Amino acid sequence: MPLEWITYQDAVRLYTLDQVAYTCGKGLYRVHGGTNAKSGRRSMIEVNSIIATAGAMQASLKGNPSYTPPLNNTTLFRRDDHLCLYCGESRRAKDLSRDHVKPISRGGQDQWTNVVTACKPCNNYKGNRTPEQARMQLLAVPFTPTHAEYVYLQGRRILADQMAFLRAHFPRRSPLRERLERIAEGSSSDTVIS
Repeated sequence: MPLEWITYQDAVRLYTLDQVAYTCGKGLYRVHGGTNAKSGRRSMIEVNSIIATAGAMQASLKGNPSYTPPLNNTTLFRRDDHLCLYCGESRRAKDLSRDHVKPISRGGQDQWTNVVTACKPCNNYKGNRTPEQARMQLLAVPFTPTHAEYVYLQGRRILADQMAFLRAHFPRRSPLRERLERIAEGSSSDTVIS
């Protein structure tokens, strides 16, 4: 189960502490250490793009269906593909805001299933009303990402083998899985034959 992004330095630490159960993907870094005084050999650790550790309590907690990843605007905006879910326009993060579908002042909560990405003009227009009261159509149903989806949404550059590993942990009916499949289909149909 994917847990988190770590630096190559943290990965080297896990290798040296013999906490790596197995690796997947390609080798990313080759880190050279010191030279052994007795053998004269220099140490070297190859860090792979995906490493698995054994016995992490975090894995069982984050794999639990009731686990809810922390909500923040960066991952919310990525979940909604930087689209205002009222007008449908794509915007930069600085032009977006978090809208509570059911306003907090009316009993709504600050949770994944009650928040959507909205451009500032739409959020201001909606104000302290529900979408129905403001006569605004919500373009998608807000959802709580699984932990694997949350790892993807954290916004790092993801290598192809890492993406395949993450997607394998997305639910079958995940909106993110569907979006990535549409992107993959679009890029394969863009092939030019001369």
